[in-house]
Formats: sequence, structure tokens, C-alpha cells
Amino acid sequence: MSGATQDGRRKPGRPNVAEETDLRDVILDQAELAFAESGFSGTRTRDVAERAKVNHGLIRYYFGSKDALFEAVFRRRGGVVSSRRLTLLESLLAENTAPSVEDILHAYLKPQWDMKHSGPAGAAFIRLQAHIHAETAERALKLRSEVYDASLKRYIQTLSSVLPEIPTQVVALRMAFFIGSYLFMLNDLGRLGDLTDGETTHLEPDAMLHHLVRFFAAGMRAPVA
Repeated sequence: MSGATQDGRRKPGRPNVAEETDLRDVILDQAELAFAESGFSGTRTRDVAERAKVNHGLIRYYFGSKDALFEAVFRRRGGVVSSRRLTLLESLLAENTAPSVEDILHAYLKPQWDMKHSGPAGAAFIRLQAHIHAETAERALKLRSEVYDASLKRYIQTLSSVLPEIPTQVVALRMAFFIGSYLFMLNDLGRLGDLTDGETTHLEPDAMLHHLVRFFAAGMRAPVA
């Protein structure tokens, strides 16, 4: 990194234009790992600066506060997940205007599974996401809504169109059940070994997706009465 001290830290002062994007991404990468490990309350911006090997003032320069830094971290990859969900759904609808419930649910889940298994950074985001989904603070609720609601509502609309016998409000309720369950399994909290007496301790990503999709497709189709 240009303008660095002997210990690898960037020298104080405003970065030049060429450094802007790189420095911001380095800070976001390290903040993502820190928040994933320690949660929001357990992470200090000074810790992030140490990990990123930048002056603490640069975090204030780029993000202003810890809240804003956390939001930027979540929006970065959460936005990728939401955008890919919409892309997969539109591709599905282009091939078939009435896709199966299984195909719709698979398209919704796949971006999360792909991100988790894309490497350490993707896995860190999944852990960070678990932290924010467990929070009830207004900040967390607003952020989740901002990042995910547009794609989620598009999926609810599509499911309602292929399940006309199920009221839209019920489809939305079942999607809430679906989201809570898949996040639980995505974060390896399902106690597979305990519940199968050690016979199944791990499922490959594709196998996990297959079972979740089949299970929740049946739930989506279940009669309301």
C-alpha cells in the first residue's frame, strides 16, 4: 500500500483518489470479519482499524460511526444476495411463467448457500447475518427491510401467483417460517447428529438445499383450513 509506515499501516492524511476504493474495501473486509466474530456490540472501530492496518481516523472519514460501518458491511453483500435472488427469479419466469414452488424456493435459497461456501469472506457474512437477524433493535429491523424486502416481496408475489388457492397473507406468513428455518440450518444449528443418533452429522450444500426445498414446498402447498 502506498503511503504506508514501516509496520504496514497507512500514514495519516487524506487518501488520494487511487487509494479510495481499495482502502474502503479493506476496511469493509476486516469489519465484516470482526462483526461476524464478535457481533455489533463486541466490536470496536479501533479493532477494525487495527485489523485493516489503517489509521482510526480513516474509519470516521469513510463511514462516520460504527453504526454506519456496520450498515455498509451488511448492505454490501446483502445487496448482492438480494440482487441475485431477483436475477434468478426473472430467469426462472422467462423460461416458465408458472414455475414450480420447488424451483421458486430453490432460487430464493441458492444465493445464500453459494455465498456461505464461496470462501471465508462469504462465510463471515453469513455469521454476521445471523447476528442481525437475532436482533430486535430498530436499526437491525430497518436494515433487514431495506436490503431484503424488495426481493422477498417479489418472491411472495410469485408464489401467490402459482398458488392461487392460498391467500397472499398466508403465503407471506409461511415465507416468514421458511426464512427462520433456513437461517437456522444455514448456520449449522440444526443438531443433525443429535437428532439422528449420529447417523447423519453433515449434509452437503446441495443435499441440504434439496431437503429444505422439498419440506417447505409441501408447507407452502398445504391447505389453509
